[in-house]
Amino acid sequence: MTSSAPSILATCKQTRFHLLDDNPSQEVAETTQDIDVAGLSIVVASSALDSAEDATKTKVKGKSKAKAEGKELIADGHLRLKAGIHYGLLGRNGTGKSTLLRAMAEKLIPGIPHPTRIAILQQTDQDEQGINAGLSQDRTVLEHVLSSDESKNEAVRKANLLSKAFETEDPLEPVRTIRKIRHQQTEMQLFLAQRNASLKSGARGLQARKDLKAAELKVDASGELLSQDANQIDAETVQTDTQAAVETLQDLQSRLEDMKLSDMEHQARRILLGLGFSESGLDKKVSTLSGGWRMRCMLASVLVQDPDIMILDEPTNFLDLLGVVWLEKYLQQLRDRSETTILLVSHDRDFINAVCEEIVILRDQKLNYFRGNLSAYEQDFEEQKLYWGRMKEANDRQMAQMEASIRESVKVGKKTNDDNKLRQAKTRQKKVDDRMGLQVNAKGGRFKLNRDLVGYHLKSRADIEVPTDEKGALMSLPDATELRFPGPLVSLEGITFKYKNNDRIILEDVNLVVHIGDRVGIMGLNGSGKTTLVRVLTGGIPSSKGKVTTHSRLKVGYYGQHSVEELQDRGRIEPSLTALALLMAEVEGSLNEGEVRGLLSSMGLAGRVVSDVPVSKLSGGQLVRLALARIVWSAPQLLILDEITTHLDFNTVTALASALSSFNGAILLVSHDRFLIRSVIEGKRDIEHKLDDDFEGLEQEETEETKTRRRSVYVLKNGKMIEQQKGVEQFEQSLVKRVQKMLVGL
Repeated sequence: MTSSAPSILATCKQTRFHLLDDNPSQEVAETTQDIDVAGLSIVVASSALDSAEDATKTKVKGKSKAKAEGKELIADGHLRLKAGIHYGLLGRNGTGKSTLLRAMAEKLIPGIPHPTRIAILQQTDQDEQGINAGLSQDRTVLEHVLSSDESKNEAVRKANLLSKAFETEDPLEPVRTIRKIRHQQTEMQLFLAQRNASLKSGARGLQARKDLKAAELKVDASGELLSQDANQIDAETVQTDTQAAVETLQDLQSRLEDMKLSDMEHQARRILLGLGFSESGLDKKVSTLSGGWRMRCMLASVLVQDPDIMILDEPTNFLDLLGVVWLEKYLQQLRDRSETTILLVSHDRDFINAVCEEIVILRDQKLNYFRGNLSAYEQDFEEQKLYWGRMKEANDRQMAQMEASIRESVKVGKKTNDDNKLRQAKTRQKKVDDRMGLQVNAKGGRFKLNRDLVGYHLKSRADIEVPTDEKGALMSLPDATELRFPGPLVSLEGITFKYKNNDRIILEDVNLVVHIGDRVGIMGLNGSGKTTLVRVLTGGIPSSKGKVTTHSRLKVGYYGQHSVEELQDRGRIEPSLTALALLMAEVEGSLNEGEVRGLLSSMGLAGRVVSDVPVSKLSGGQLVRLALARIVWSAPQLLILDEITTHLDFNTVTALASALSSFNGAILLVSHDRFLIRSVIEGKRDIEHKLDDDFEGLEQEETEETKTRRRSVYVLKNGKMIEQQKGVEQFEQSLVKRVQKMLVGL
């Protein structure tokens, strides 16, 4: 890590008082899989050096505090995970979800015991080397997945070392090997002792420093034994160490037999096939895979393990709908046959709802929990908002009446010198100050001041707080430019396409007509030709056969799969380039700076973000908004969006769905996101998922005098474009049947 690389500083109440049960000398740790870390704070500092310097700052009003300068993402939170439960982690982009997951995986949080086995699939869209991290380029796909379990790898490594030692004719080789293994274990004990000593203070800190000194002595003694000359080792020691090597080898071999490596290979193959790999693809070198397939390989590497905690950060990215449905069913099966805890982040609402049993909400630097899936959480949230809203309205009305009565009593009392009136007003004012507010306690019963008001210094009830919606930044699209004469925007007639020197037909006799206001959704498996169809439609490549006709005044806004990557590349080439400067250059004077700022603001980018933050520093979600601004500034009549949800959180996907629903032009949407297709293309308000109030769907169209716009969902399969009469549901059900066959015996 370079000195300029951001680092994570995590502290918690366990920092001083938690008894670490880390014992690396045990090959299999008998630890609980539950995680319960109170008082968690996570700060992202500018560098590791800054973190170290800031953490040493002490003596704040007589108390020792470690406070790093940087962005605080979580403050006094409570991380609580139960074994075997599948959790969905929710939070807006930039709130620290990925940072929390990384801190857990790297065990930077003191309350997570070292023996806890954690497997993680990380988001890598912002990291140039991230997709390659942890991938062995020279191995085949299957070999890489089989080598992903670190505990198994360590056992295999030690067993191989000991086996080779016994195969030699040198009787001292087993002695040297077992001493080498022991020395590595003592070095790990020293590392944990150093971490323990750095986290504790007071009496426990004194004991931790004593343990650290003992660990240092053990490492020194182990090192001396490791470097001991063969002539100095007596026969009794040779016999003792050789017997220890034999017992260690037998234990390792027994563990490896329990792991059932042959079963692991069978499972790895089934997982890779479920994620879209072909049988021949399993023997391909990892170095030959594209970024999307490498991410699938990394996902398979996580799924094949049997960790205590499995962390999945946007696992559905780069998966087609078949892969998403397969992963849903696989994780549901895992819930029934394994005690693995799963913590996942996803922008796919349907996926979260199907997989997760409980929800963790990261909001306002705190972690809150809800027992139930996403749809149940959203329903409960709306009920809570209604309940507390009504209570606050009633409380405000009562207070207004009492304050009016107080003013009248004071007025009359002063006018008539009536002390009783003034005392009465003072008593009522005290009731307004102390007794008005929260009317129920934490258990839902009637609030009693002497029982439920915590803290002797508190004299009045807390104010009633009405929950507010946790939405992504609102988005709105400019109206499409009016056409001077009617007609279809684009027409595809008998389109056939195949690459040269290739007999495989990608598109065959595709016909499509799009008018202003139409909503067309295109779905299909990866490699079915969706992006090829879009490129033919936009003129990116010519068709092999057929005709493409467009309106003479047509303006198209095209968001491609690689729009975000193109912006990232541009940001690396021009490190000082901002979103405002980029868009000002592209509009070429058609809009002034105020209008460009207004456009960016309507996409959810405002203030200093557009003028001071370089494009290279923007998050994935911000880059999506910038890419949208680049294609809508000219007010196109046709929007073509190819996998636009990849970098968005699900709140922003909701805001995007509402913005697209009210767009008066035509939309051609290519996506695997079932929620987005249902809402934007089919115009349906999901019963399970709440949309913004300004969403315009079928209900609004039925009340309009104008003709209902055309809404069609197509599936590309074997080059043919097949309309789905029942929409997304029809395609999804066909995939569910395939997945059920694939999961038999897994």
